[in-house]
Amino acid sequence: MLHDLLILYTLFFRMGAVTFGGGYAMLPILRREIIQNHKWMDEETIMDYYALSQGLPGIIAINVSVFIGYKQRKIPGAVAAALGMVSPCIIIISIIAFFLSSFQDNPYVQHALAGISVCVAALILDAVISMWKKGVKDLFGIVVCLAMLALNTFTDLSPILLVITCALLGIGAKMIQGKTGKEEKK
Repeated sequence: MLHDLLILYTLFFRMGAVTFGGGYAMLPILRREIIQNHKWMDEETIMDYYALSQGLPGIIAINVSVFIGYKQRKIPGAVAAALGMVSPCIIIISIIAFFLSSFQDNPYVQHALAGISVCVAALILDAVISMWKKGVKDLFGIVVCLAMLALNTFTDLSPILLVITCALLGIGAKMIQGKTGKEEKK
């Protein structure tokens, strides 16, 4: 059991150390490690964890790590995964805070951060494409996705309200689909 917790901690520590840009940027790494290398769960489960994590308070990456850790080893697994995810951040932020005034104006540091930003944008785009492929399955999904994108972009509506609205729309669509399916069988 301790060995399994150490594996969870180490895995999420490595992800936390290279996941600049938050939870969406970690999706490609998460897919490779959790689905392909360890075979702990399938892509649909990961996407469900992402969707649920977006509607919960807190940082998506930590929420997802808690769900995965919990699935593997219940509460001790959730704690190990969450600690693994936040440990690199605490270490890196502590080091940066200590030395910040010494190198914040260094052009090499500024260029490195600009390069990291480009990489993060690519990782987030990969996550968006993957989530689109898994989540948007029909015309209803396309319409809802585009409507929520427009609302998020052009209004000040809370993302929480958008997530709740989409959840209700999904439930409603499933109920209508269920009724239509029953009527067709008759």
